[in-house]
Amino acid sequence: MDTHLKTDPGAPSGFYEAEAAGLAWLAAAPGGARTVTVVEVAPGRIVLERIVPARPSPAAAHAFGGSLARTHAAGAHAFGARPAGWDGPLFIGSREMPATTADGWGEFYAAARVLPFLAPALAAGYLHDGEARIVRDACDLIASGAFDDPAPPARIHGDLWSGNVLWSPGGVVLIDPAAHGGHPETDLAMLALFGLPFLDDAVAGYAEAAPLRAGWRSRVPVHQLHPLAVHAAGHGRAYGAALADAARATLALRDA
Repeated sequence: MDTHLKTDPGAPSGFYEAEAAGLAWLAAAPGGARTVTVVEVAPGRIVLERIVPARPSPAAAHAFGGSLARTHAAGAHAFGARPAGWDGPLFIGSREMPATTADGWGEFYAAARVLPFLAPALAAGYLHDGEARIVRDACDLIASGAFDDPAPPARIHGDLWSGNVLWSPGGVVLIDPAAHGGHPETDLAMLALFGLPFLDDAVAGYAEAAPLRAGWRSRVPVHQLHPLAVHAAGHGRAYGAALADAARATLALRDA
């Protein structure tokens, strides 16, 4: 097997081990999305299979959507749950995420996926004080359960931007998860935020396997708060402005 080595001797403790655990957990979902194979993992390094690239296609996107729905359906024991068998830290990109759980999605999401990234975004100057207040107001609404539903926690990738969706001759392969128990719409919202090729085909494939709850498109800004907050903490002022816009759109749903 041709392989790819990622190494960083200065990586936080558990960084690559968390990646490997997330990939294994996602891969264990029956009929779920394919994930890159981990060949070896050790502190400061991970060896992965090398994925041969291919052009994106509507058919591959449609198949990916269906397989992602089955990954989500494999579930998790709680919102915020770590991958099975892993009791270490969680990361999204290079940033650590709180590994806390809650019974309700909104309570978990606001406290563990949005609010923790506001302080570094403010410190970096990428988010302004007034914007942070708007985001906190949106988080209060989310934490109240306004967007909760009866669905159980899903097994989500957690960092499903287009760069973590590789197109191979055999279809889509997922890499670099921030896997945890979450809401399916969070993965779909991140795919939309960063422009997956043939996204409509992927959504159609998803909906055929698992019908989406009414109004899901209107809730996209709610689920984009997490990736936008992460990016506002370290990737520039544009993301802080976009985070505030998503928070305003979230608050507008209260009165819709």
